[in-house]
Amino acid sequence: MKIPFYKYESSRDAHSNVSDVLDDEDINQVDELESEFLSYIGADFALATSSGTAALHLAMLALDLKRGDKVVCSVNAHPSVAEVVRHFDAEPVFIDIDSDTYNIDLDKLESYLEDNRAKKLKAVIVTHIAGQCVDLDRLYRMGTVYDVKIVEDASEAFGATYKGKKIGSTGADIVCFNFSPYLKKDICSGGMIVSGSQEIIERAKLLSSHAMQVNSDALEYIYDVTDIGFDYSMSQLDAAYIRSKLKEQDKNLKRVKEIAQMYNEALKSVEHIAIPAVISDEHPYSLYIIKVDKNRDSFALELKKGGVEVGLHYIPLHFLSYYKTKYSLKINSFPTALRVFQQVMSLPIYAKMQDKDVKFVIETIKSISHTRV
Repeated sequence: MKIPFYKYESSRDAHSNVSDVLDDEDINQVDELESEFLSYIGADFALATSSGTAALHLAMLALDLKRGDKVVCSVNAHPSVAEVVRHFDAEPVFIDIDSDTYNIDLDKLESYLEDNRAKKLKAVIVTHIAGQCVDLDRLYRMGTVYDVKIVEDASEAFGATYKGKKIGSTGADIVCFNFSPYLKKDICSGGMIVSGSQEIIERAKLLSSHAMQVNSDALEYIYDVTDIGFDYSMSQLDAAYIRSKLKEQDKNLKRVKEIAQMYNEALKSVEHIAIPAVISDEHPYSLYIIKVDKNRDSFALELKKGGVEVGLHYIPLHFLSYYKTKYSLKINSFPTALRVFQQVMSLPIYAKMQDKDVKFVIETIKSISHTRV
């Protein structure tokens, strides 16, 4: 038996929507997706993009990020977060993490913002690890007090909530979604930018198609270019497929939470293992991250030999050669991230898993745990 880290979902609706595109039906799948996504999230404005990374990059464009500007982010994030900042020759500033949730440490973030008030400090990008949020009310207050834009990386928070509101409708300046996040690759690729600011979305929309403007009263091939943009557009096929995912997301999240509870109950007393710390019953368990008290990599290798694939979220950014060299960072520069990195691993968790698959993962973990010394 082999349990992959992730399996994509393909429904009858997905096949139907994709067939509509292939049959040249008069349906703009991207427009439909944006409209349905806004209804689902409860947000004001949205723009579909070709990928989650494209959404983040376009967000930086929409905020007019420039050379020398600074953007604060967690040191525990996917490389795309710091990468989109560096593409503008701007500077990412890394902050250590909370030892329980693995999200950015808000105390350390606020301390940095207090000590570094400057025009060059442009934004904060906050990644929701496993879909579990930081105290967003406090985060938004920081944005107001220190005059920085708040951008949420919601790659693992599609459908997640904060105080009953869907992520994307809680008050950030920009929220970026990824429909095919790291290690959970789907057959489609796509992202979404959500904002309460029409101005931000209109600028993003302009820049997402090479900043080309067409006069609707003139011939359609007559255009002007008013800025420097790029092509961030989502394909009709991707939009068609993602529309079906949107329709099923709440049902899938419910199943994922059931699986998480199976893991919680079975693994809570297993030696050498610590189950996820939960700060709210709204935790969506988009990732199920456990801690192994020692020799995490050998544990992961044993799981792989036993037929269970696992993931890692994430290798701290200051461990990566480019950032370590560029900013002369030391391994112990972020002690919490260092300690957590040596212990965490993400278990398979997705709606398509059957109970027998979950039990297989549990039994494999227990078997390996019994052999540890």
